[in-house]
Amino acid sequence: MEKGKARLTFLGTGTSQGVPMIGCGCEVCRSLDPRDKRLRASVLVDYEGLRILVDAGPDFRQQMLRADVSHLDAILLTHNHKDHTGGLDDIRAFNYMEKRASEIYCEKYVEESLRLEYSYAFAEKKYPGAPEWHVHNIDDKPFTVSAGGPYEVLSWEPGKGYIHTLSGEDDPIRSAEIIPIRGMHYKLPVLGYRFGNIAYCTDMNHIPEAEFEKLKGLDHFVINCVKYGKHISHYSLEEAVEVAKKVGAGNSWLTHLSHQLPRYDELASELPEGILPAYDGLVLE
Repeated sequence: MEKGKARLTFLGTGTSQGVPMIGCGCEVCRSLDPRDKRLRASVLVDYEGLRILVDAGPDFRQQMLRADVSHLDAILLTHNHKDHTGGLDDIRAFNYMEKRASEIYCEKYVEESLRLEYSYAFAEKKYPGAPEWHVHNIDDKPFTVSAGGPYEVLSWEPGKGYIHTLSGEDDPIRSAEIIPIRGMHYKLPVLGYRFGNIAYCTDMNHIPEAEFEKLKGLDHFVINCVKYGKHISHYSLEEAVEVAKKVGAGNSWLTHLSHQLPRYDELASELPEGILPAYDGLVLE
């Protein structure tokens, strides 16, 4: 892949309840169009030789299996809500198969939330088989994700859990600079991320003016949109379209879509040229 170019795969494009929503019989939830079947919002990004996941919600396991993902270099979290962190226990499969801890990048307040919700993963004396994580704190300044070189090897010993040893240096070092995009999710600060020519922003209803500098010159821009009309913590369809026009990317894509919006084909027909609804499995390059 050309340097500075990313490939983004939508693993989930739905709201916190997904589409179809449990118990709902509306036209969208009953749609037979596979583009109207939406798991919780998450993307997989291939960038500068790294495979990076953004958010690991309750559908994490299903998304990894559906997309045939067998390796992750890093997991970036946008914020601490359950629809974006609720699948982190399933990292255990990667720990076991790849024999290494998973690298998680998030803001400090997100780590503090994880320490409460997944206390067993941070315990001094872990339950055997608990998730193995290395948590890296980030903020709204550019940061580097690296992989390769010496790393801790996890060797499973039945009845005891993992034994930690240091690997050799036969794993080539790869790294990529990621640019965070600060947004507000009602009163909660959240992060979007720019990977070269693609930016992904979900769960926002405000982007500070200064952050738009980070969004110039994009081939693809992804922005959340939950419904028509004002929402307390997400962009409405009308607001998302205005933000997309302001960013001016080659193409813009709407994610975090609810069943309160029309079926895919109808929604696509309503949108201005260059702006389209995303759907699970869509790949951007």
